[in-house]
Amino acid sequence: MGWNFADVWEVVAERMPDAPAQVHGDRVVSWAEFDRRADGVARAFLDAGLGAQAKVAQYLYNGPEYLESLFAAFKAGLVPVNTNYRYGDDELVYLWDNADVEAVVFHGSFTERIESIRHQLPDVDLWLWVDDATGPCPVWAQDYETAATGADTRTVAGWGRSPEDLYLLYTGGTTGSPKGVMWRQHDLFTALNGAAAVSYEGEGDLDAVRAALQGPGPVHLPACPLMHGTAAFSSFAAMNSGGSIVTLTRRSFDVVELLDTVHRERVNTMAIVGDAFAKPMLRHLDAEPDRWDVTSLVFILSSGVMWSEETKQGLLRHHPKMLLVDQFSSSEALGMGSSVSTADGASATARFALGRNARVIDHRGRDVEPGSDQVGRVAVGGLQPVGYYKDPAKTAETFVELDGQRYSIPGDYAMVEADGTLTLLGRGSMCINTGGEKVYPEEVEEALKTHARIRDAVAVGVPDERFGEAVTAVVELHDGSGGLDEDDVIAHVKQRLASYKAPRRLVEVASIARSPNGKVDYRRLRQLAVDEVATS
Repeated sequence: MGWNFADVWEVVAERMPDAPAQVHGDRVVSWAEFDRRADGVARAFLDAGLGAQAKVAQYLYNGPEYLESLFAAFKAGLVPVNTNYRYGDDELVYLWDNADVEAVVFHGSFTERIESIRHQLPDVDLWLWVDDATGPCPVWAQDYETAATGADTRTVAGWGRSPEDLYLLYTGGTTGSPKGVMWRQHDLFTALNGAAAVSYEGEGDLDAVRAALQGPGPVHLPACPLMHGTAAFSSFAAMNSGGSIVTLTRRSFDVVELLDTVHRERVNTMAIVGDAFAKPMLRHLDAEPDRWDVTSLVFILSSGVMWSEETKQGLLRHHPKMLLVDQFSSSEALGMGSSVSTADGASATARFALGRNARVIDHRGRDVEPGSDQVGRVAVGGLQPVGYYKDPAKTAETFVELDGQRYSIPGDYAMVEADGTLTLLGRGSMCINTGGEKVYPEEVEEALKTHARIRDAVAVGVPDERFGEAVTAVVELHDGSGGLDEDDVIAHVKQRLASYKAPRRLVEVASIARSPNGKVDYRRLRQLAVDEVATS
């Protein structure tokens, strides 16, 4: 016995066929239609000759087809592979080759890019084209809509489904090539089940699902791309509870569309990525406090980058009854920590309560003592991924045994305060060594972002004759006017951190250019800072 997403979602469709499952602008897809269309797409996969646990890439923007084709893959006992739609030719070829992809579901706007690389991907047997009014279906692809409307019976592959079936989540992180995190469906479902709006007893007991589902679940809006774990996992949790997923129609973040959608659809839960989403929301709500009704929101979830407490408290002024949840997690380690802000209680930025299965260890694998000021790595036990796809060396490095239990240690550094909470310091791979002192970029960045004129900031180390590396700040300003007083900013940081952690130089840019999941290209920004310092 065990959990399989397709089995559960089919029960949801059985229990509440007329309830909305997907909402995209004016388009509403019921659970019955969602289920039936996924059967059609699953049949197309099988008719193309895909075998058990074959890999299916989703090269899609947010929209109903994303979760629909993922549901189809689960139905057919196949493995979905998320695809970053910002990747260039070489990155796409690497990803799909590394993942052994045999089918790709893609929006029509990507046709030209696929044309240029298709000859490098001979193992892809099926290209499913999703019409987005950008041109005709190419002759080498099949029409997605034809597939989605092509089945009138339940689709189950001859090999059936299993709790051991995989979900493959590729994560680029901030350094190195993308790595495929392999989650068993049972493990991922169980990890999400504990905090879901409707949770289920037993292990794969579909009768328990039928009994627990008494009506439609939460209306969830993933404001960030479904190709990333934050949006995907939070959407899975809502769907497991019989909820509906509302996606934005614009392909770049539009805060007015977001607030309009929350108001119109009476959204209950939302997934964002820190201040990149929250600060524009707050500015618009402050500017027009009577334009949008956001009181339907029960909670807003953020993960991936830190979310400033100042912004959280600003949002709570507009709706004091909601919860603002900052999750400290990664694709390969769920539940490292969390921070919850309410109108009655504030949490310091970058301070997290340690997760139930988490601990902070030193280089010898011993627990870091609270209040010791010792820096350690966060390790998470309990349910974890199988490892990285086709990368046993990295798997062995990240997933280790401590005291007879397997832990995931993805490389996040933290200190444990006297009260047991964590102060997050960032990934060790970006650590700056200046004069023998280790400086973790994220704590410098959070100090920089409290400056009135700084909208976003990244701290990098540039070569320095005296100190080895010098802390340098790359900053994006609110008004974009330039002329930031360097000495003022350095003094501002020194009021909050030890002097050696303050930047020695500032580099102004028009945009930090974070990816949709909130991550930054540290290599690019470090090189920009190195070049700027060298010419000044």
